[in-house]
Amino acid sequence: MESGRAPKHLRSSLNGKQSAGDNTPDVEAEDFDMRDHDHAEEISLQALPALGPDSQEWQATIENVVRNVVSIRFCQTCSFDTDPALNSEATGFVVDAERGYILTNRHVVGSGPFWGYCIFDNHEEVDAYPVYRDPVHDFGILKFDPKAIKYMPVRALPLRPDLAKVGIEIRVVGNDAGEKLSILSGVISRLDRNAPEYGEGYSDFNTSYYQASAAASGGSSGSPVVDIDGFAVALQAGGRADGASTDYFLPLDRPLRALKCLQEGKPITRGDIQCQFLLKPFDECRRLGLTPHWEAEMRQRFPKETNMLVAEIVLPEGPSHNKIEEGDVLVKVNGELITQFTVLDDIMDSSVGSTVKLLLQRGGEDIEVEIEVGDLHKITPDRFVSVAGGSFHTLSYQQARLYGVACKGVYICEATGSFRFDNTDNGILIQTLDHKKVPDLETFIEVAKTIPDKARVVVTYKHLRDLHTLNTTVIYIDRHWASKMKLAVRNDETGLWDFTDLADPLPPVPPVPRKASFIQLEHTSHPAVAELVKSFVHVNCTMPNKLDGFPKNRKWGMGLVIDADKGLVVISRAIVPYDLCDISITIADSIVVEGKVVFLHPLQNYAIIQYDPTLVQAPVQSAKLSTATITQGASTYFIGYNRIGRVVHTATSVTEIFAVAIPANSGAPRYRAVNVDAITVDTSLSGQCGSGVLVAPDGTVQALWLTYLGERNPSTHRDEEYHLGLATPTLLPVVSQIQKGITPKLRMLSVEFRSIAMSQARLMGVSEEWIEQVSKVNTSHHQLFMVTKRTFERNEAEEALLEGDILLTLNEKLITRISELDVMYDNEFLDAAIVRDCKEMRIRLPTVAADDVETDRAVSFCGAILHRPHHAVRQQISKLFSEVYVSARTRGSPAYQYGLAPTNFITHVNNKPTPDLESFIQAVTAIPDNTYFRLKAMTFDSVPWVVTMKKNEHYFPTVEWNKDPSAECGWRRVTYEAGKKIDGEGAEGVPTVTADTGEPDDLPLA
Repeated sequence: MESGRAPKHLRSSLNGKQSAGDNTPDVEAEDFDMRDHDHAEEISLQALPALGPDSQEWQATIENVVRNVVSIRFCQTCSFDTDPALNSEATGFVVDAERGYILTNRHVVGSGPFWGYCIFDNHEEVDAYPVYRDPVHDFGILKFDPKAIKYMPVRALPLRPDLAKVGIEIRVVGNDAGEKLSILSGVISRLDRNAPEYGEGYSDFNTSYYQASAAASGGSSGSPVVDIDGFAVALQAGGRADGASTDYFLPLDRPLRALKCLQEGKPITRGDIQCQFLLKPFDECRRLGLTPHWEAEMRQRFPKETNMLVAEIVLPEGPSHNKIEEGDVLVKVNGELITQFTVLDDIMDSSVGSTVKLLLQRGGEDIEVEIEVGDLHKITPDRFVSVAGGSFHTLSYQQARLYGVACKGVYICEATGSFRFDNTDNGILIQTLDHKKVPDLETFIEVAKTIPDKARVVVTYKHLRDLHTLNTTVIYIDRHWASKMKLAVRNDETGLWDFTDLADPLPPVPPVPRKASFIQLEHTSHPAVAELVKSFVHVNCTMPNKLDGFPKNRKWGMGLVIDADKGLVVISRAIVPYDLCDISITIADSIVVEGKVVFLHPLQNYAIIQYDPTLVQAPVQSAKLSTATITQGASTYFIGYNRIGRVVHTATSVTEIFAVAIPANSGAPRYRAVNVDAITVDTSLSGQCGSGVLVAPDGTVQALWLTYLGERNPSTHRDEEYHLGLATPTLLPVVSQIQKGITPKLRMLSVEFRSIAMSQARLMGVSEEWIEQVSKVNTSHHQLFMVTKRTFERNEAEEALLEGDILLTLNEKLITRISELDVMYDNEFLDAAIVRDCKEMRIRLPTVAADDVETDRAVSFCGAILHRPHHAVRQQISKLFSEVYVSARTRGSPAYQYGLAPTNFITHVNNKPTPDLESFIQAVTAIPDNTYFRLKAMTFDSVPWVVTMKKNEHYFPTVEWNKDPSAECGWRRVTYEAGKKIDGEGAEGVPTVTADTGEPDDLPLA
């Protein structure tokens, strides 16, 4: 097997999978890596003759053909085998009008759950579902109800594989990148090309392909390739993506056989010996040891043939193992000379469970072997199990063949939830779970049943790209958010995958106190600084659902213990963005305890979480927080935790203290620190560490070092993060209340400020008297603050700050430092002096309660997560169109299929106003399953639009989460089945919502 890869130059005709966000253009055709064994390809490409307008005969043919061709819009609802969850479009054509069979590609039908519909040429739409997908070859068959097509006669396109000849003129009638059906001209130039390899996804093998120059586009997968008489002679499958107008067509021999079996009600038997053969020309076969005797006999028997079949990959432990070797030239099967895959397929498919005799040439010697033919369907996964957020099935023949490994083992098809490992790439085989070997799916299921909720277990795994390395990690088992362990089994009668609950989760094992000691920080001149390591803990936060526009499902960072007796820890809100989450706190790198959210600051970028200190027998120390604000130029010690969680430290100094103005993330509004001072220091370590502290020589913490979420970088398509300091005096009022058992009830001004210099203030109407006062009050920063953005409030006050207002005083105190704005947190009203439109004025400003800004209710509907517009949205928008806001969506869902996007507001469902979540839930639960409904939506930029969607309760049930302190997880789940409300806890059977950006999560350390 060749290990080298040629440049990326093959494409599938399947339209590019939607990824990234709404700002990312659709990809017309996807590039794939290729291992090209066909050395004669380049010299065989034939230039097309110049084709003028189609003749009347061709026009008549095309007119008849287009009635059979359909555009397929579909979702592959979850990752399975080589297929990721996706939404796309393709082409198919009717091959049986009475029974309603449509032929298309296997990479369209997919190997996993499929949900889609077909649109005929007259734009009638009908549901379609798979009744067959070939285990190997690139074709599948969909079924639809012919009676549902009322306004045109449905006709079948005859399959005639015998009419495919080199040199015949053909037309490809297909879906042009999701647009109107298009007709492309070409001439078949080859009939004996090896199946193209599309890299690490699905690839066909053990068949020859036809080659032509037609330049088919994305979305043309499954198009019929027809001759001038209107017969289908091949099936469009793929092509080159390097500029060459070369397309590859699948012969119709096997599709025709499968269709006949379906029509006759017979099983579609598929046999295989787990050996991949390739067509290789006589000169190469000669070098491999083909003797002149056999070459002469082959050329005499098949005078037009120039190739023979040569073994390329033999799978370990398969029927061919130790019987066939790579490089063997196949001469006969059951005494019949073989040069074509069609003959080999006929023999294998009719010999399932029987023995075949093969005559091979190996280095000039005849080798005869007997091999039992296996059932291809048995080594093609038709089920998967979902547990703790991940999904698993038996390693498929496709993957085994791609990597040359035995066709067995437990493969992670959806590496999410608890099973999102450090290596986020696909291709993981589980070796052991909780110290028990799991060689097959059945054993894996039985072992998974015995693991209690919230357990931390050891998992070993290998990656298909590196089977030499055994990886070991520790995972946290979530059986409360994703409590149901489900088995999904493919049902070819209904086209759906049937779900069965396997076992209820075992309750968590009660935690027990554990002992541990901290590391000693070396090479520090101040013992008090070294002791601070006893105040640091490692925090992992995992979020089962993406709320508030947050881009990731898991984050980690270091937290600072501020009260060891009560187990209180302060940490960045970039790590703990909201409280629908699981928090694990690791103390002294040894003791792992659960944490819960106690407080989330609405503006200052920190959260306070809590653990049970009775479970920790370690000398944890409460960090002493400074009451004095650190100043610019002051010497300090920086202690931080770098990207791999190692502590680093150095002496440094404060370079700047400034009112931070982090740009908003316009593509997906999310939590952002505003109206807060940020600190920078003179050390390169500050950019390497997202967590840490600035500490005085006596061990007093002068500032927290935090990660701040920022805007999206348009060039990298990643979210920026800033590492800045937050002075500890700002925390003290909140911390003192929490230590007393009081939940802080903060109030705030609903505006965002930025600092302005005196030159700008003078031009905007600030008097010389005020400017002189500023210079006296704040000698280090001559600044005032201007309102740059108002936060939208549902109940607008009569007197409020407006954009462009310059703030002079609050409660008679001149405001020249951002920290002086903290007075707003404790007052219901503030007397303010401002300058507006060059006029000085006094107003009485009401503050708003900060406890209403956090999301406490969310709905998952058709693959979209919806909730009230969170605070970041209201900070960036001037008008709320509805209280129903789309925060995230999952690939492969109706929401993605029909274009409902994050940052949309839903205003109506079937013309019924939905001003809030309650009215939205009432409207959508009344919609019958698998029926269309209308949504009126408004984009973030105030553009109204209407979307029609089809409901899918089978794969995307409607689920509601409500914050409930009495529930075990702090949230209560409500599911809706056929409009009925069912209470529960956790999140059951709901797909994990992934970010549209396609970014990997920040992975915690094991």
